[in-house]
This record gives sequence, C-alpha cells and structure tokens, in this order.
Amino acid sequence: MEFFVWNADPVLLSFAGLKIHWYGALFAIAIMSGFQVMKWCYQQEKVDVVSLDNLMLYAVVGIITGARLGHCFFYDPGYYFSNPMKILAIWEGGLASHGGGLGLIIATFVYQKKHKIEFLWLLDRLAISTALFGFFVRTGNFINSEIIGLQTDVPWAVVFQRIDSLPRHPVQLYEAFSYLTIFLVLISAYKFSKIKKLPGAILGMFLVMVFTARFLLEFVKVKQAAYSSELLMSTGQLLSIPFFIAGLGLLFLAAKKSAAK
Repeated sequence: MEFFVWNADPVLLSFAGLKIHWYGALFAIAIMSGFQVMKWCYQQEKVDVVSLDNLMLYAVVGIITGARLGHCFFYDPGYYFSNPMKILAIWEGGLASHGGGLGLIIATFVYQKKHKIEFLWLLDRLAISTALFGFFVRTGNFINSEIIGLQTDVPWAVVFQRIDSLPRHPVQLYEAFSYLTIFLVLISAYKFSKIKKLPGAILGMFLVMVFTARFLLEFVKVKQAAYSSELLMSTGQLLSIPFFIAGLGLLFLAAKKSAAK
C-alpha cells in the first residue's frame, strides 16, 4: 500500500537572512482569529471592546509561558532541572497544551482583577477562541512533522519523511479537526442557545470536549514524556483528567443554578 508522504519545509519564507516559519505564522493567525472571535462576542453583548487589546496580550503571555513551563516540568523535568537556563530556550521547541491552559487561566485571573470583569464570563468567551486557537497550532505541528502518531496501516496514514519512513496516524490533524469541531459546537451554542447566560457552562463544555478528545487521541500518539512510567496512562492522559473533572463540575454548577431560577 502506498501512503501519503509528508516532507514540508517548516520555513514559510526566507529573505535576507530572516526566516518566517509556518508554525510562527499559524500561531499569529491563531492569535488574530481568537481576537476576532472575542471582538464578535463583545459586540454581540454590547460590551466595550477597548480593553480587548490588553486581554490578548495577557492571554498570549499566559499561554506561551504556561505552555513552556508545562513542557519543561511535565514532560522532561530531569533535563530542565539539570539545565535551568534551557527553560528560556523556547526557540528550540517544546510547548505543552495543558500548561498553556493553566497559563491562560492565571493570566485571565490577573487581567479580570485589574479590569473588574467577571471571571467566568470572561473564561466562557475565551474558551470559544481557544478552541479555534488549538486548530491552527496543531496544524502547525503537522507542517513541522512533530507530535507524531503511532505506526499504522490505515489508508489515510502519513509518512513523515523528516522523521522516518513509517506510515503513522496523522494525530496532529485528528486533534486539529477535533478542536475545529469543538469551536463550531461552542460558537453555535453561544449564538443559538441561552448557555451564555449560565456562568461557567461554555467553559465546562470546552474542558469536557477538549480533554475527552485529548485523552482518546493519546492512544494513537507517540509518547511525549522523556521519562518512563509503569502506569497504563500517558502523561498527557493523566494531565487531562483534572481538566475533564473541572469541566464536569462547572457544568453541574451551571445546571444547578439554571434549575434554581
């Protein structure tokens, strides 16, 4: 069986010694797309959009910082504890989505304290943007031939020629389109239902759907952690469980408040 062979150059443009990578370009598109979704939500609810520029700055710093620290401490702590200055070498790669999620929550908490915005109201709307953000980031991972899947002989398997000659699950695309689907579900719920009036409900849906997808996709993903574990679950799966439980909790509380009205 012949499989699709992928060997894309990670560099999008190169001019006068300056290189623009696909991942960086898609990351920028992800930020701009998230900003537009948040702007649309603000306009739908007639909320002043002036403070959005500051929110995006907080969000980007939180995501990048959290994702980097998450990779260092969740997936390869031995190396980074021995080489602490390497934590700053973000250009060498290494971002963890679980850490990025925590970083975003912390950054949003700091932001809402300063701007006097209700915390869950803000996180609900950021959840919609974050789902779309994840679609672009995982697409960038596919272009870079990173976060690869396990070997398989399914007809849609991909040979990542920069890695080896084995046909593998294109798990980056599985995850990317999972996030795109979740984005469409969330924005439809926001637009056509009363869920936006229940603080924490959209965030709860986001956490349950995203980390269910993440947990399941770990079964066809090459192990990311640098250390071994005797547990049946991967590091990504273990990290997904608390987020999933938090999502269920938020949905329970939202349903309870709705029933009490």
